[in-house]
Amino acid sequence: MSKQSRDSWSLTKNAPSKLRISRNLFSRPKILLSTLLAGLGLMVASPVEAQTFTTLCDFSEFGVGTFPAGGLILSGNTLYGTTAFGEYWGDGSVFSVNTDGNDFATLYIFTAISYTYPSTNSDGADPFCGLILSGGTFYGTTQIGGAFGNGTVFALNPGLQGFTNLYSFPTNAGDWALQPGPVAGLVLSGNTLYGTTVGGGDWDSGTVFAIQTDGKCYTNLYSFTGEGDGGEPRAGLILSGNTLYGTSSGDGSTTSGTVFSINTNGSNFTNLYSFTGESDGGEPMAGLILSGNTLYGTTHDGGTSNFGTVFCVNTNGSNFTSLHSFAGSDGWGPAAGLILSGNTLFGTTEHNGNGNPGPGTIFAVNINGANFMTLHTFAGFPNDGAFPQAGLILSGNTLYGTTSEGGSLDTGTIFSLSLPASLLPPPQLAITIAGTNVILTWPTNAAGFTLESTTNLLPAAWSTNLPAPVVINGQNTVTNPVSGTHRFYQLIH
Repeated sequence: MSKQSRDSWSLTKNAPSKLRISRNLFSRPKILLSTLLAGLGLMVASPVEAQTFTTLCDFSEFGVGTFPAGGLILSGNTLYGTTAFGEYWGDGSVFSVNTDGNDFATLYIFTAISYTYPSTNSDGADPFCGLILSGGTFYGTTQIGGAFGNGTVFALNPGLQGFTNLYSFPTNAGDWALQPGPVAGLVLSGNTLYGTTVGGGDWDSGTVFAIQTDGKCYTNLYSFTGEGDGGEPRAGLILSGNTLYGTSSGDGSTTSGTVFSINTNGSNFTNLYSFTGESDGGEPMAGLILSGNTLYGTTHDGGTSNFGTVFCVNTNGSNFTSLHSFAGSDGWGPAAGLILSGNTLFGTTEHNGNGNPGPGTIFAVNINGANFMTLHTFAGFPNDGAFPQAGLILSGNTLYGTTSEGGSLDTGTIFSLSLPASLLPPPQLAITIAGTNVILTWPTNAAGFTLESTTNLLPAAWSTNLPAPVVINGQNTVTNPVSGTHRFYQLIH
C-alpha cells in the first residue's frame, strides 16, 4: 500500500448499525470514500427476518439412491454429494445437482454387496461421508464393502479414468478396520489424504490414518485405546499447518468423547479435552472448524438437558466453553459440524422436541453463545425432509444441506435456505481509481444493499447514488466521475 493510500484515516460511528471508514486518497481532487462495516454478528434474536426455504431435490424422484447422510460440496453452481444406500440397485451413489435443483445426475453407483459375511464387493458400499474435490477428482470413503467388507477409500473422476478403489480396509491387519469402517470423509494436504475409522486399530477403538491419493503408503497414524483418549471417531479431521484436529465419540465407559490433535506424521497425539457427558456435553459425532486458535464443534448428547451442545475450545486445550445447551424445543442431538460466517455459527440438529423426537432443525448462534436462533424446523415425511445428519455449506446468502430422510417417499432431500442480511457479514465496498473515474464494487450476493453518496456528512444529506449498479465479473459495479468536491459513499441495508 502506498503512503498516499494510508493518509487521513478516520472512523465515525453514526448509529449502532453503522460504522463508516473514510479515507483521503488524493489531495487534488480530494475524494473521501466510505465503506459500511455494520452488522458484525447477529443483530437481534427475534423476530427473524424473512427467509426462504426450498426443497431442491426429493430423492424419491430419481430411484438411484436414498439416505443422503453426507454433506455437500459446491463447485461453480453445482452441488455434489453421496447417498448411503441404493433405491432399486446398488449400495449408494455419488450425485450432482444444480443449486436451483435442476439437472440432477448420478455420477457413480456403488455395486451391490454380497449379503453374507463379510459383505464384499469391488468398490465399497454405504458412503456415509461427504466428498472432497481436488483437480477434478472426488475423494471419499465407504463404510463397508471392498475386498474385505470393511470399507474403502475411493477416487472418482467422472471425466477421465472414472472410479478407482484406492484402498480396501483389511481384517486382522496392522490397520484393522473391523466393521463398521470409516464413516467420515477425508481431508487432503498435497497428495496425502487423512481420515478416521470408527473401529479397528490395535485395540479395536478406531484409528487416524493417512494414504496417498494414488492409493499407496497407507499408514496407521494412531490407534485409539478407548482408555482416556476416547475412541470410535465418527467424524473427519481438519488440518492446520502440520496438525490434525478431530473428535472421538468415546467408548462409553471411561470417556464421553474427546477433542484431540495429532501431527500429520503420527507424533504428538494430545487429548485436548475429555467430555464428561454432563453440562459440557458428550459423544461428539461431528468434526470441528477452526477460527484463529479456537475450535468450534457440537456434541450429540449432554448439556443441561442432555440434548447436546455447541462448544468451543482453544487449540491448546484451554478455555473450554459450552456456548449453547439444546433444550429439545430448539433442537436435539446435533450430529453434524458447524460452519462459520462472520461471527455467526450455523448448524443442524438431527431431532427436536421434548417428547418423541421430531425431524430436526437448522440453527444459528453467535461465537460467544449469544443470540441463538432456530432458522427452520423440518416438517418431516412427506414434506421438506427429516433428520439432517450432515453439515451445511454457505454460498452467498444461501445455506445448502441434506436431510437423511423425509420427502415424499421418506428417502431424503436436498434443501436451500436463504438468509437475512443481519445474519451475514457485511459486504465490503471496494473502491479504485481508473483515470478520471472512481469505480465502486461489492458482491452481488449482498442482497438488499443500496449504494448511497453525499458531499455532506449530515444524516439527511445521503441519497441513492446514480447511476445504478451493473454486474461486471460477478460484482455489482458503479462508475462515477471524479469531481472536485468531496464525496462519501456507503452501502446501506
